[in-house]
Amino acid sequence: MNDLFDITGKTAVVTGGGRGIGEMIAGGLVDAGAKVYISSRKADALQATADRISANGTCIAVPADLSTEEGVAALAAAVADEPAIDILVNNSGVTWGAPLDEFPRSGFDKVLNTNVTGVFLVTQALLPKLRASASADDPARIINIGSVAGNNAPGRGGNNWSYSASKAAVHMLTKHLAMDLAHEHITVNAVAPGPFPSKMMAFLLDDPATRDVVASSVPLGRIGRPGDAAGTVIFLASEAGSYLTGAVIPLGGGSGI
Repeated sequence: MNDLFDITGKTAVVTGGGRGIGEMIAGGLVDAGAKVYISSRKADALQATADRISANGTCIAVPADLSTEEGVAALAAAVADEPAIDILVNNSGVTWGAPLDEFPRSGFDKVLNTNVTGVFLVTQALLPKLRASASADDPARIINIGSVAGNNAPGRGGNNWSYSASKAAVHMLTKHLAMDLAHEHITVNAVAPGPFPSKMMAFLLDDPATRDVVASSVPLGRIGRPGDAAGTVIFLASEAGSYLTGAVIPLGGGSGI
């Protein structure tokens, strides 16, 4: 049973790994024995996260803006000496909120560029390394981080227009890539988290009163924990998840299904 979930010795890349769900995932992968590269825009904060995680293994910081071609190229160059990449977790994401009549074009462009185009470009750039890892017995893994917001429209007043659209696009991109890459022994799945502690959710979760409201809206009655995010990704990255591709796994305690 231990072998079924073993990822010891694998090499992973986690984008948006400097904080929030990305940090939870990267930390879990390192704890499980993987070598992990993390990437995000803020170099100092990213390095601090890598230093913390490296207390239990190997975590390497690669500062890059993955919404740009230059940033994607920098990430690819940073892993160029690795013979293969076993696991790619596309987690980088941003959001923007404004009422419908006031929502700016820049809010759509920024979110779509990071959350969708960035996922595609990073996947494209690292495909040679993923192909080098892939085999029929042990496929390479691409794991995209979507959102419950990409499954269900928010109620009236939900002003994250570009975010929800982008995450729905990530879910469909996941299915499209899964169909195209299956014959190359690369699985592609998505995880759709509900509320987790993160900068994106801080405006709701830092206040105990609003945190209780959010938690009470979740059928299981709580906010997501680091082990919830890390455990789901480790499952997908291990032998236990090797026959799963094209899935969008709702990770929201019953919300977003």
